[in-house]
Parts: sequence; C-alpha cells; structure tokens
Amino acid sequence: MTVSKINQGAPSPRYIAVEGPIGAGKTSLAKRLAESLSADLVLEEVYENPFLERFYHDGESAALPAQMFFLFMRARQLETLRQPDLFASVRVSDYLYSKDRLFAELNLSSDELQLYNQVEATLAVDAPVADLVIYLQASVDSLLERIARRGVAYERAIDRRYLERLTDAYARFFHGYNEGPLLIVNASQIDPINNDADYEQLYRQIERTTGGRHFYNPAAAALA
Repeated sequence: MTVSKINQGAPSPRYIAVEGPIGAGKTSLAKRLAESLSADLVLEEVYENPFLERFYHDGESAALPAQMFFLFMRARQLETLRQPDLFASVRVSDYLYSKDRLFAELNLSSDELQLYNQVEATLAVDAPVADLVIYLQASVDSLLERIARRGVAYERAIDRRYLERLTDAYARFFHGYNEGPLLIVNASQIDPINNDADYEQLYRQIERTTGGRHFYNPAAAALA
C-alpha cells in the first residue's frame, strides 16, 4: 500500500512516539509507521528485560529491577536521540520516556519509588519532546485477547486486575499530558496492522494532526 508523506505543506514531525498499555499494538503500529515514513525505528526492547518474566509471575520481588532495567535502557536510547546529527531523519518510537514514571508509581513500593526517584534524578535525562504522540486506548477485554493471541508464554500470567489498573493509569497520564500534540485513538475496534483500510484511515488522521489534542474513534464515526 502506498501512503502519502505526513502533513504535506506543513512542518513534518521529526519524532513520533506511539504509546499504550501492553497489547494495544504500539510496537506493531510504530513499525508500520516507520516503514511508511522511511523513518528510523526506536523500540523499547521489552523482551530483553531479564526481570520481566519474574515480574509478571511475582510482581513484588521483581518490580524494582525490572523498572530499573527499563529506566537505564530508555535513558541510553534517548541520549542517542539528542545527538544533533541524528535529527536529520524522522524517528518513530514505541514508547514515551515520560511514561516511565507511570509504571514506577504503579508497581513500586514507597521505599522503592524513593530509590527510583533518586536514580532518575541522577541520570538527569533530557528527553526530546515528541512532535506527535499517538496514544492507543483499548478495552481490557481487547488487550487480554491480543496478549493471548501473540502467545508469549509468561504474558499469560498478566491478569485482568493488573490491566485494569494499568489502563486507568494510562488514562490519567494522558488526561494531563500537555507536552505537545496528542492523538488519542480508540484502538479496540480497529486493526491497523493487518487491515490496510484501517491503517490508511488512521494514517490520514495522523496526517491531519499538527497540534493540540485530537480523538480518533472510527467506531463512533461509522455509527454517525
């Protein structure tokens, strides 16, 4: 499928971040967007975290090392994004650095969160602000279905209650997000990865999103 370049006639975003809870499809969408835009891809590398499996099976014992691994990994990646010579090309990421705190506050005890805050302050990461953030919202039922479909063995330990807390935390985070343009997508009823029509419609909405806060709800539009 051929798609146009984003925002023809307007300044094009150089850094696009795709966000959403586990199972929302952020990594798959980031990959497809990067291909459409001939952009460099920056991935969270979730499955490289050696503490993640233990976290899903026994959250308390592995929450801190899992969180610290992600913090250091994201800090290292974003340091490369700040190098001036790398801004010549477009970059698409499947995470937003500022949401790291969302997981820290959700999963860590008060003492662990205090330690996390100290380490994060010492790192002093000057994360670049995304020119566009795409937040994929999805129901807990659809997240559970997609997690089961992709068949990662240890993700089967993720339960509904944790996903409910996670989706609530994401909703609160993006309710107060004001760092730049934000596109909130109802991703429960669309499949922009495997359905070309869904992707093309979403891509056109991304083209139109140049500032402010926007909502994309194709299911509601179809009923109008």
